[in-house]
Amino acid sequence: SIRSVLLGPPGAGKGTQALNLKEQFGVCHLSTGDMLREIAKQDSPLGQRVARTLKAGELVTDSLVIEIIEANLQSDECRLGFMLDGFPRNLTQAAKLDEYLEKQDEPLNNVVEFKVQDDVLVSRISGRMIHQPSGRTYHEEFAPPKEHMKDDVTGEPLMKRPDDNPTVLQRRLNIYHEQTAPLIGYYSDKGILRSIDAMQKPDKVFSDIYNHFKQ
Repeated sequence: SIRSVLLGPPGAGKGTQALNLKEQFGVCHLSTGDMLREIAKQDSPLGQRVARTLKAGELVTDSLVIEIIEANLQSDECRLGFMLDGFPRNLTQAAKLDEYLEKQDEPLNNVVEFKVQDDVLVSRISGRMIHQPSGRTYHEEFAPPKEHMKDDVTGEPLMKRPDDNPTVLQRRLNIYHEQTAPLIGYYSDKGILRSIDAMQKPDKVFSDIYNHFKQ
């Protein structure tokens, strides 16, 4: 089964590819960003704390994220395999994840790195629009919806994330380079890393990952 981590900076296209891969392989897609945004909507002390953290473009604590991921990995939806998106974000989380999966006797078997230059990410993120219920993403310039700010499938309104702006993005990119980029070496040493040029057309990125998963 596929037990994978999708690694790459915000705006690299991990979410878009994960939706396609999920359909193709029947594995679950766990996006820590999506899960935390759901928690942030709850009117609870935890929800409010997470909302403040996300708005500032900062990271929530390792222990909270690990707890959320472990709970989800045990769900029925993930029994055929999983893709983690936005987790692990640092070496501490990576070691904890390995420890947990080895206990289940289901270690990671591949890690896909989405390679994109920072300046490309800024233009991608700034025009991004999202249909929240399905996770479908659009872009003002590169992939506009048929009707302005409306989802092609349901006609429901699209939204922009409050953290999709150049200032917050720069902060998130700095955190990525500082904390998450070291994971590339970590997984490369384990022999499970595959780097993909994520600046290609989405179809080409998909077929590169698909062929890698099929191996």
